[in-house]
Amino acid sequence: MTCKNCDARLRTDFLYCPACGAKVIRNRITLKNLWTDILDRYFNLDNTFVNTFVHLFTKPEIVIEGYLQGLRKKYLNPISYLGIALTLSGILVFMMAKSIDFMQFDAFETKTQTVLQEKLMGFILDYQALIFIVYIPLMAISGWLCFNKKGYNFAERTTIFMYTLAHFSLFSFIPSVLVLLFIPEHYIYFSFFGTLTMILYATYTIIRISDSKGMALIARLLSFFMVLGALYLLTSILIPFIMILTGEIRIEEFIPPPPN
Repeated sequence: MTCKNCDARLRTDFLYCPACGAKVIRNRITLKNLWTDILDRYFNLDNTFVNTFVHLFTKPEIVIEGYLQGLRKKYLNPISYLGIALTLSGILVFMMAKSIDFMQFDAFETKTQTVLQEKLMGFILDYQALIFIVYIPLMAISGWLCFNKKGYNFAERTTIFMYTLAHFSLFSFIPSVLVLLFIPEHYIYFSFFGTLTMILYATYTIIRISDSKGMALIARLLSFFMVLGALYLLTSILIPFIMILTGEIRIEEFIPPPPN
């Protein structure tokens, strides 16, 4: 028999072509093997996803630094892991859009205009994937400024936080779905808890990867989140500014209503 991809001659017991590395396909396409091929081609879920997901909880430094140092087979690569996270977050955005009328935007009873908040939320939902990706280089910049002992370059720091944010998105997916299904009016409260969880997980990952210890580590962590907070605030300010420029909101909508 010959390889269907490069025409090299194959022995009948070959599973992969020794010339081009392509998998030898002997069976007709069925729904089962089509699904298996998709998972294997794009996500390689069968032997790496579970390891990656579990070990990013128990030993994130092994997964992340292993990839940076050349470990490519045992764990899912960060692009594929992020791709899964973005796919699931797309489902979450769809559910949020369906539940937006039930959400309580005035979570702290500040009496602010919820119409403006709903417009901002709608914009964020429309560009959620892009906004999510933007946070990765923001964290990489913060890490570069505050944690430089190991000498990682920007791409390597981007990889660290790509794994970090993708993992947070994945393990928060099911709780988010449950909240949107059963108590969507409390989703805003839940999102604050989710933000705190993300900060805690990012802190945990940084601690496991960093060489700093004791007070030096605490000082660097505080610096990291101060820089990240400033970058996040700057990015957040850009969102309403862009909406004003595109005419989606007006400056007058930021003026609070007169007291009754």
